Amino acid sequence: MSDSQTDTLKPLKTWSHLSKQRKRPSEYEVVSTNLHFHTNNPDKPFEVGRDAKMNDWYIKYRNNSPLKHQDWDAFRDPEQLIYRTYNILQEGQEAYVTGLLDQFSERGNDQMISKQWAQALNRLYAPTRYLYHALQMGASYLHQMSPASTISNLATYQAGDHLRWLTHTAYRTCELAKTWGDIGLGENERDHWENDAAWQGFRELAEKALITWDWAEATIVFDVILKPAVSAAVQKQLGLAGAENADTLLSLLNDAQLRDAERHQRQTKALIDFALTNTDNASIIQGWVDKWQPLADKAMNAYCAALTDLPDAAEEARAYAAAVRQSFGLK
Repeated sequence: MSDSQTDTLKPLKTWSHLSKQRKRPSEYEVVSTNLHFHTNNPDKPFEVGRDAKMNDWYIKYRNNSPLKHQDWDAFRDPEQLIYRTYNILQEGQEAYVTGLLDQFSERGNDQMISKQWAQALNRLYAPTRYLYHALQMGASYLHQMSPASTISNLATYQAGDHLRWLTHTAYRTCELAKTWGDIGLGENERDHWENDAAWQGFRELAEKALITWDWAEATIVFDVILKPAVSAAVQKQLGLAGAENADTLLSLLNDAQLRDAERHQRQTKALIDFALTNTDNASIIQGWVDKWQPLADKAMNAYCAALTDLPDAAEEARAYAAAVRQSFGLK
């Protein structure tokens, strides 16, 4: 064997878990893979005593999840996002959203919409901060519980997106209240969230999702069931209603959120495809979808019923959510 051939077979000088691959590790692989120390010992994830409640939690809701894979660490994010590139990506998004807010404020957008539409926003837009906070909390839980750092990272950046959506909603609510201070903006959101019929389907689904402790089932509930329903009804259909009511700003803001949501969907598809390399997982995932999807349909129907300008909103929302599930290879 020649010296040149010998050189090509030498392990790469890199982290041990990446040295066997016959290519130079990417920046994404170097900073994202095999970072969880608490997956090293399945019987004792944390060095805090065998009887520690935290160990029991991770053993029960992560290690003993019915969804199994021989090597979760082999999963890769198709977007290959890392902290540096996520900030570059979302700096552009935030600059775009800030530009929209400034431009429409200078034009007097809120003075040009009707009081009837302002009341609709008070009821159907301002309370979304509760919904987005639920998505952010769910993603943060998945960050903690996922069995591989590359999966945790998906949840981390998605939690950041949900927090951005929440802050945009809060900002717009404050802006609207400056013009429409007599209709309860900034005051009645919690009452709408807890009592308005339009929100009770989403509230039920979100609250039940937040107490779904198994990491894999929670992933399906949030990323396959709840988030596509939010995109379909709240972001897409409410955005269309905004366009019908001369509120182009709302339509554009929701479109910006949908761009984030579409990236989340690509990442979810990659994770499901990876999980399905273990054929035993197919029936488990589909069972969770069948269990939870009726609640999502109920949520979309109730919310879209309040969008009186769009008589086909519920049907279109359900069709959108179904198309997302089909893109994941699910019924």
